[in-house]
Amino acid sequence: MRSGHLPRTTGTVTVADVAAFLGRDAPGVNDVAIRDVCDDSRTLRPGDLYLALPGRSHHGLDFERDAIERGAVAVVSDRRADHLPTVVVPHPRAVAGPLASWFHGRPSSALEVYGVTGTNGKTSTTHFLHAGLQSSGRAPGLVSGIAISSTDGTAERPVRTTPEATVLHRTLATFVHNGCDSAAVEVSSHAVAEHRVDALDFAVLAFTNLGRDHLDYHGSMENYFAVKASLFDPERTRFAVIGVDDEWGRRLAAECAVDVATVSTSDVAADVLATDIDCSAHRTAFRAHTPVGTVDLTLPVLGPHQVSNALVALAALVARGHDLDAAAHGISSVHGIPGRLEPVAAGQSFTALVDYMHNPSGQRSTVPYLRSITPGRLVLVIGATGGRDPGKRADLGAVAGRWADTVIVTDESPQHDRADLLRHDVAAGARTTPAQVIEIPDRRAAIDRAVAGLTEGDTVVVAGRGSDHWQYFGSRRTYFDDATELYESITRTVGAGRSVPR
Repeated sequence: MRSGHLPRTTGTVTVADVAAFLGRDAPGVNDVAIRDVCDDSRTLRPGDLYLALPGRSHHGLDFERDAIERGAVAVVSDRRADHLPTVVVPHPRAVAGPLASWFHGRPSSALEVYGVTGTNGKTSTTHFLHAGLQSSGRAPGLVSGIAISSTDGTAERPVRTTPEATVLHRTLATFVHNGCDSAAVEVSSHAVAEHRVDALDFAVLAFTNLGRDHLDYHGSMENYFAVKASLFDPERTRFAVIGVDDEWGRRLAAECAVDVATVSTSDVAADVLATDIDCSAHRTAFRAHTPVGTVDLTLPVLGPHQVSNALVALAALVARGHDLDAAAHGISSVHGIPGRLEPVAAGQSFTALVDYMHNPSGQRSTVPYLRSITPGRLVLVIGATGGRDPGKRADLGAVAGRWADTVIVTDESPQHDRADLLRHDVAAGARTTPAQVIEIPDRRAAIDRAVAGLTEGDTVVVAGRGSDHWQYFGSRRTYFDDATELYESITRTVGAGRSVPR
């Protein structure tokens, strides 16, 4: 979010002040005032301090000329810039959060911040929290993988699940400036490992679950868990809400160093428990048992996995003393989350959905439900994103094929991987099952093939990308919105009330 420079309430900050805050000797720095701290040379404005970070393929100082042209007055980096005054630090990423928080007046300390981490369900839980806070009479901001919004009505689409530290603290400062008193923030494992949430003061941190994902980055499940677990520390949060329906959650709850409320859909010993779960094709209902009472929730969103997500959000709100009925009412008011079993209606007789499920654990919590609500044929359009853990590709196909009648394997975003090898691995997994397996590289053609011939009682799901609007083929970027493409495909093939022969 770069919606303009915020007025500082703590006085002018100079380059020399930054050097002093970082505890670094910085010969040649001066008393030039800094207007903002920014780590992206493309978004710098006159008077900004440029935090030049080392990256996988480029270093921020590779773009020093651009920074100068855009008006940067100084640099913080791990080596000296050629032309701009520089404060040199050993690890620029490690100082990004503390520096940005300090510069913006430590905005998270002025907000009741709820963080949500885990493999699946982070986005939905964050949106449930946001709605529950609103219903409880609070004025919350939202930072999720699909939206950043404030109380003034402004909304932006994020670049990544959790913004870089400079952007995140600036966003929280914007929230404070706009009158927010709280915030719901989605926290990815990459964000933790890359120090994006450093110096952020959480009132509650919530953990949804942990499944195989991002092992291309973390290397092992143990490392992946360790990164998530590092959040649950007294220096980061005052309270933890932990889903204990998987082994990782149970382990985290046992090892956690802060006070914990456990959440479950099956363990009667959990502090917050869901019972009487009823997941139909049109709604999700359950009863929540909490330390402060019992309440019934009926969600317009679909799928049993949303019971766990809503329950985690409810537990977090109750833990902070919010009224149980008000919180439940807000959570039940969430009518849809883009790309999360999002219905697509174009007048057809069958069910059409778009969903983000992009890992085997997400599939296992969703595809059996889809099978249960589908009396006819279940058709899944799936693929694998490039640049990710190759070990999960075959499982993606195998889990889909176990429950679906037809699996259509297509391209998602190959990135710099070979698209044909990505499809091959997913299709190989699907072919270990009885499902019909079809490989169609072009995603639009794959969706058309999935829709063709469907009738009342059938379900088609375009999975893997959710609300992401871009496909990446090497350095080429192509706009592609699954929900729009599915709608248009239905309109083309059955819009006139006819089926296309298979």
